[in-house]
Amino acid sequence: MIDAAQIDHLAQLARLHLTPEERVSMAEDLGRVLGYFEQLGEIDTTGVEEMQRPVTLVNVLRDDQPGEAFPVAVVTALAPESMPDGHVRVPRTVEAD
Repeated sequence: MIDAAQIDHLAQLARLHLTPEERVSMAEDLGRVLGYFEQLGEIDTTGVEEMQRPVTLVNVLRDDQPGEAFPVAVVTALAPESMPDGHVRVPRTVEAD
């Protein structure tokens, strides 16, 4: 069974603000999911070959070839904020702890 501290920790990691009712519902849902994994763990897989994917994937990307760079004026015009020296400033996307 998942306890309240684990639900609070998961909510914090996912940056979720859960109401008390949502915490109870989340604990029940996660408990059911973990129960399904326990059932899967009981299955005898002796002789079953391990695999990562049911389909073989092939890299279909093109070779990385350098091309002509965008002109500085184009890049700075598209940037949220540009500096006189040609650098661009973008909004912070990672929070500092």
